[in-house]
Amino acid sequence: MKKTVIFFALILISGLSLQAQTPAEQFWNNLQKHCGKAYEGTLALPKDDPAFGGKRLTMHVRSCSATEIKVPFFVGEDKSRTWVFTLKDGVVTLKHDHRHEDGSEDEVTQYGGTASNTGSATLQVFPADQYTATLLPRAATNVWSVGLDETTFSYNLTRVNNNSVFKVIMDLTKPIETPDAPWGWKGK
Repeated sequence: MKKTVIFFALILISGLSLQAQTPAEQFWNNLQKHCGKAYEGTLALPKDDPAFGGKRLTMHVRSCSATEIKVPFFVGEDKSRTWVFTLKDGVVTLKHDHRHEDGSEDEVTQYGGTASNTGSATLQVFPADQYTATLLPRAATNVWSVGLDETTFSYNLTRVNNNSVFKVIMDLTKPIETPDAPWGWKGK
């Protein structure tokens, strides 16, 4: 009888710890499942974007720790972009690390925002933070969102002040060969 009670107590405790996981932590854990993998995607909006349209779009969930996930995002041969996700106090932050080919930081880098709440397990929303508003006044009303489900990773930017939308969809069902390091990273 005593063993049965202990067994059920352990099951109950395990269940409670799973339920206690916030939606942001669920999102985080789902993104971490892709660590070390790379994927290709498409530009969904706007299809005629001159900087992204017609180019190979690749993301690589390259670096993962308990509090930081770095995802280089390549546009053709341009390896300047890395999405940097951090998890602190149960809330996710998204920053954009932009580098030059020599590895030095771009003048416009480290912009982004912190989710205003825990979001959902499949969607996190990041309104522009004060650093972004100061660095890029025209981006003060930007809202980034990242969707993540079993088959797709979507990166979205909505510019609220002019109603423009940018959206990239990455296909998580077909991992590709991992690419070389992004600009500014050492090693493969």
